[in-house]
Amino acid sequence: MAHLPSRDDILKFLAETPGRVGKREIARAFNLKGSDRIELKGLLAEMADEGLIAKSGKRMSRPGELPRVALLVTTGHTADGDMVAEPLKWDGDGDKPKIVLFGHGGAPGVGDRLLARISYDDDGRPTGKIVKVIERRPATTLAVVEQVGGTHRLSPITKKERDGYFVDPAELKSIGEGQLVRVEAVRGRAKVVDVIGPVGSEAAVSMLAIHAQGIPHVFPQVVLDEAAAAKPATLKAREDWRDVALVTIDPPDAKDHDDAVFAEPDPNNEGGHIVTVAIADVAHYVTAGSAMDEEARKRGNSTYFPDRVVPMLPERISNDLCSLREGEARAAMAVRMVFARDGRKTRHTFHRVLMRSARRLAYAEAQAIADGAESDVAPLVRQLFDAYACLKRGRDARQPMELDLPERKILLDEAGGVKTIIVPERLDAHRLIEEFMIQANVAAAETAEKAGVPLLYRIHDAPALDKLDALRDFLATLDIKLAKGTRLRPEHFNAILAQVADTPNAQLVNEVVLRSQSQAEYSPENLGHFGLSLRRYAHFTSPIRRYADLIVHRALIRAENLGDDGLSDAEIAELAAIGAEISGTERRSMVAERDTIDRLIAGWLADRVGATFEGRIAGVTKAGLFIKLADTGADGFTPISTLANEYMIYDETHHALVGEATGTTFRLGDEVTVRLIEAAPLSGALRFDIVKHAATTTIRPHRKRGHGHTGRRPHRGGPRRGR
Repeated sequence: MAHLPSRDDILKFLAETPGRVGKREIARAFNLKGSDRIELKGLLAEMADEGLIAKSGKRMSRPGELPRVALLVTTGHTADGDMVAEPLKWDGDGDKPKIVLFGHGGAPGVGDRLLARISYDDDGRPTGKIVKVIERRPATTLAVVEQVGGTHRLSPITKKERDGYFVDPAELKSIGEGQLVRVEAVRGRAKVVDVIGPVGSEAAVSMLAIHAQGIPHVFPQVVLDEAAAAKPATLKAREDWRDVALVTIDPPDAKDHDDAVFAEPDPNNEGGHIVTVAIADVAHYVTAGSAMDEEARKRGNSTYFPDRVVPMLPERISNDLCSLREGEARAAMAVRMVFARDGRKTRHTFHRVLMRSARRLAYAEAQAIADGAESDVAPLVRQLFDAYACLKRGRDARQPMELDLPERKILLDEAGGVKTIIVPERLDAHRLIEEFMIQANVAAAETAEKAGVPLLYRIHDAPALDKLDALRDFLATLDIKLAKGTRLRPEHFNAILAQVADTPNAQLVNEVVLRSQSQAEYSPENLGHFGLSLRRYAHFTSPIRRYADLIVHRALIRAENLGDDGLSDAEIAELAAIGAEISGTERRSMVAERDTIDRLIAGWLADRVGATFEGRIAGVTKAGLFIKLADTGADGFTPISTLANEYMIYDETHHALVGEATGTTFRLGDEVTVRLIEAAPLSGALRFDIVKHAATTTIRPHRKRGHGHTGRRPHRGGPRRGR
């Protein structure tokens, strides 16, 4: 007769049998029959009451163990792109386990529910093979209401959705032609769930970019609830800096103020200055592993459009608790930096404080006070500018790269369309804040590194050798030398830019030098920041809008023992993955912002087809020329087939298209007069024909292997595209 197994025997069997099993499997394993099975049932009930095993219906397992087949909900992706899910229901202790999925099973999307067969890898981590997708999250897309032959229908905005969605024409007619709508598709049917606005409006245009780039823009309710529950910080474990006369200096329309500054002469060092930078203490409110933290990591950063922001954090945090409002007590992380009279930083300290902004200033207002305007805060502001003059001496000695590429700003009218495009004036007030923030970022990197605490650096590698070779060849065509074999520094590029300043080639050379540079990114491995000429650099000054800065704040809290909410070991283990993720979200936002501007300008110019504009050749490719308009900065394209009635050769070295027979040369930087032929607001595309061309040079036609010849030759029957 078999003996009843002990508690340890049963627990060992469950440990060696992943997944939930029933009384039958346990009885069979221990060869129990008859009355022994009745006693086993009582023993299992006792073990369940004692918490030794978990029961789900007739199945049981060790507490916290997944069943062999589980109902899961997908939550996102790993850094390698694998889908991750978690159990829909969880009766174990601690957080729900993360399960990496494999197998096809219907290609689930985030938020879908599915059945998966659970197994464990060699390290005991659960994986799931998809069996079946049970329920898909309703799919949403964007479409435009159009009228064709008297009938209203939806026109998809991408080629992938060219079949469109059917919605009752009567409903679409009531919405109106030309409206951008959000459509939800469920089981092959569709319904309009949101009318965004006229397709040319900023609201519609930015939503197109948000949709195209997959930018999360609606906060889950759990995130909003968590933000709403946050309470203002107190003096607990903080220094009281409410009497320090910190001021904020921002654009006039800024809704959040995450940095404040103060400066004074150094009483111990004639000509030296003490600069204080205070940054909103976001880490106090957004803790690792919280719903807000997970959403912030997913977004990576805020995304800025002409008339809206897709924020990284809910407004309760970004525009309220972490906005350094004038006269209101706010939690901050502050750095106090001491500079010698030559602008070198000699020492610094970090502090966790409670502060109160003494004044909110706009850039132009601060500049006016520095230039002599009367104000009750004039002494504070002028001390800031005195300190900036000191720091500028250090910056000049460091010689960061000084590219001159003015940025344009779109101003909108009341309807959300483009009113005008301006180039905002660049003031010393802007440069002051920029240099103060750079020095605070350097101090953050130095402090964490000295303490041995890993962090995310903002790295900018030196230009790649192939890009330097191409730049060297190009500059040679302008009789400008870029030495070979020299370890280039930003000062070498500045010398080149100085040579062409105030010449017709200034903008051209600035753009080509910019294209030769590497792209900045986030990494736990320090490569330095080439463009700023800094050995170590981290982003510390904008945790409201950049996840990297939040990580750096946590690293400083750990390094300086400023609280129990510093960077955790688990976060440190993930720093490389986090850096890769948020470098990607930054590029995603840049594309969305650029595409929105392109669409807005295309919509603005749509009723000016046939008009002529002045511009410059901003890009040269085998397919044609990119033209940048002088007054708006708008970019458009001129196909190579429209340039000349001869075969055009692409000369990569000279950044030019050259006529094979005549040597007619269209070169990067040349001034042109163009006629607008087509404006497509949905795609943001503009097409131009060149009316007048002021060539800066004529290049002798030649064919060089690897330069990619293309163009067209005249032939009977009309022009023919070249090879």
